Amino acid sequence: MTKKLVVRQVGSTIGRPHPQRRVLEGLGLRGVGQSVVVENTPSFRGMIKKVLHLVEVREEAS
Repeated sequence: MTKKLVVRQVGSTIGRPHPQRRVLEGLGLRGVGQSVVVENTPSFRGMIKKVLHLVEVREEAS
């Protein structure tokens, strides 16, 4: 059973490079304060690493 990650956007995309905006879109985030739950897989962890300065990450308590 893989754990899930709760990703919350805490920074704005205003003035950010287009690839960072695309990564946030790919994670399903649309604005500051929004949260999504994603699988803890290498692909999602890589995406999160690219925008770590714009998001908060925590493991979902299950």
